[in-house]
Amino acid sequence: MNIKTGKGVITLTALVGIWSVSALTSLPGLAISPILDDLSHIFTNASDLDIEMLTSLPSLMIIPFILLAGWLTEHLGYMRLLYWGLGLFALCGVLYFFCDSINELLLVSALLGIGAGIIIPLSTYIISYFFDGEYRTQQFGYSSAINNVTLVVATVAVGYLADIKWRLPFVVYLLPFLSLLLMPFVARAGEKVATANISKKSVSPSVATIQYRPLMWYILYYFLVTYLVMAVGIDLPFLMGEYSYSSGSVGVVTSIFYLAIMLPGFFLNPIMRFLKGRVTGTSLMMIALGLLLVYVSKEIVLITIGCFVAGAGYGIAQPYIYDRSSQYAPPQKTAFALGLVMTMNYVAILLYPFIIDFFQKIMHTSSQRFSFGFNSLLAFAVLFFLLLYRVNSSSNEKQ
Repeated sequence: MNIKTGKGVITLTALVGIWSVSALTSLPGLAISPILDDLSHIFTNASDLDIEMLTSLPSLMIIPFILLAGWLTEHLGYMRLLYWGLGLFALCGVLYFFCDSINELLLVSALLGIGAGIIIPLSTYIISYFFDGEYRTQQFGYSSAINNVTLVVATVAVGYLADIKWRLPFVVYLLPFLSLLLMPFVARAGEKVATANISKKSVSPSVATIQYRPLMWYILYYFLVTYLVMAVGIDLPFLMGEYSYSSGSVGVVTSIFYLAIMLPGFFLNPIMRFLKGRVTGTSLMMIALGLLLVYVSKEIVLITIGCFVAGAGYGIAQPYIYDRSSQYAPPQKTAFALGLVMTMNYVAILLYPFIIDFFQKIMHTSSQRFSFGFNSLLAFAVLFFLLLYRVNSSSNEKQ
């Protein structure tokens, strides 16, 4: 079965290989979270900092290697880097089962972050390489949806596996072996795309170099929307605990939040056509309203609706940002441009607790509701300035 790409056709097997790489980008750190308490009892000589570093170390390593991978793609080629990244990721999945000390776990976690940092920008680059036009937009939507489906399914699976034995959650880190099996099909499809582009002498990149000015807008916007929805990802369990809801209820609401992020990816092209030039404003408005609803209500139904609306707003923004960002760089520099954008996701995740803590101290509050109200207010403020900028721009054009 052949799949149309806007640049020709690829096999369904190659497409599954591309999707499998997208599925891996949500996994780093996932297996560690449910066993942190177990590890503190197993490795009694480990400090609290050692245990906390197990979750943060992969993200810390991912950030520089996302940028490095984007640069190396231009010089070494995307397939070679994909094999390296997937191989290192898969190797770490095996090594976790043989770690007998906290230092060994930390070392393998660092290596896992390096492997993930290599494949994360390539997961979007290969979409921009193989697809064009509406086909590319559609695939960025599918990629985002697959990423979030994997996150939800793996989170549930890891929770059950952790109850059986503390090492079993590391099974999820063996998924790169599936991608490695599919890479030869992706490589053969890539050779056909390269040959087709060489034969089309009229084909030329739309831009000669990275257009940093418009790209910077999407970099900042990605940081903003990721930072805003981290209120749900991090603070929702504490807020619902404050309202005396069970952990089961928290799990259901959190799953609905990730479901909402996933759904727009399957319908991205119709959503883009409907919203036209209002995508950024609409997605930001949805996040602002969703967070506000969580802030003002203690009823689980309204909290769930708020999380769903905020998640859907983010689910529209994320693939749209990838799609637009890929258009501001020539083909040989697309991986680096996308790396710059995707780095902001991890920077926002790392900085979120510090930013919220800083403003909580200024406001002299420790309420779990604070992050939802503050982030909602911030989103509305940015919306106001965007609207003001658009009105001023329209006035200047008329003059």
